[in-house]
Amino acid sequence: MTTNETGPYDAVVLAGGGAARLGGADKPGVRVGGRTLIDRVLAACSGAGTTVVVAAPRPTARPVVWAREEPAGGGPLAALDAGLRHTAAERVVVLSADLPFLDEQTVRRLLTALDASGVDGTAGADGVAGVAGTAGTDGAVLTDPDGRDQPLVAAYRRKALEREIAELLGEGGGGALAGLPLRRLTARLALARVADPVAAFDCDTWDDIAAARARIREHGHVLDEWISAVKDELGIDLDVDTGALLDLARDAAHGVARPAAPLTTFLVGYAAAQAAARGEAACGAEAVAEATRKAVALAARWADEDQQDAKPGTAPSTPPDAG
Repeated sequence: MTTNETGPYDAVVLAGGGAARLGGADKPGVRVGGRTLIDRVLAACSGAGTTVVVAAPRPTARPVVWAREEPAGGGPLAALDAGLRHTAAERVVVLSADLPFLDEQTVRRLLTALDASGVDGTAGADGVAGVAGTAGTDGAVLTDPDGRDQPLVAAYRRKALEREIAELLGEGGGGALAGLPLRRLTARLALARVADPVAAFDCDTWDDIAAARARIREHGHVLDEWISAVKDELGIDLDVDTGALLDLARDAAHGVARPAAPLTTFLVGYAAAQAAARGEAACGAEAVAEATRKAVALAARWADEDQQDAKPGTAPSTPPDAG
């Protein structure tokens, strides 16, 4: 378990299945924006204390616990049961591994919706935009553009899932979960609903993959996507003020020389890492902010000198002769 802005939770990611509409391709391993689909989902639930992936083990950008349903390929309900056995938090986020636009904010919204539902069936005092609550809420699920529930983009109370799984196993004198649809379980739960058509988008076909790749390369998304991809690739879990760094790069390029932009931002990062290692900053983000501030001030002083030299009637300064 871990504690973050919304309190402790664990995550179960279902990454099995045959991907029939992708011709049997390894869907979790398909790359969108330079990252595999499964790594994109793992980044979205990075606040989880324990993240369980139900599938055959594979390399991932983040550490996970691996589990396998019995029998392998037994379906989402059997996979959920297998993953749930490795969790301990009271709340569990359950996700499929084919959600290219899922992010941490959406996961927080689901957790908040789970907690916010009032006993009268409405959102609680804190309120959550786009949420419809139900009395005695057992879970909060995302809905797609048509308003349909997406039970594999949801936050649930672990005890509610365990209760209903036990009921299903006990029906008919005891049975197995293999082959049963997940909706056999979720139909028994009281659910709040969170509307987010973008985060609910999943990749079932190659056309879906192509649409996802095209969207992240749109002007309004590409920079954030690139930064996220680089952080995952380098193993960096750090939120920094991207705008401040871009402003610094612009000042260095315009006030000094164009090659100064990438070199300056690199040196800022290097200086921040050294400061954090020496304990001179409370966190990495603070170290980056301080190093950026110093570099911005230097760039301003540099530009001021150029402006002074460029004033009409002012002779350009020349260094004294060496001899």
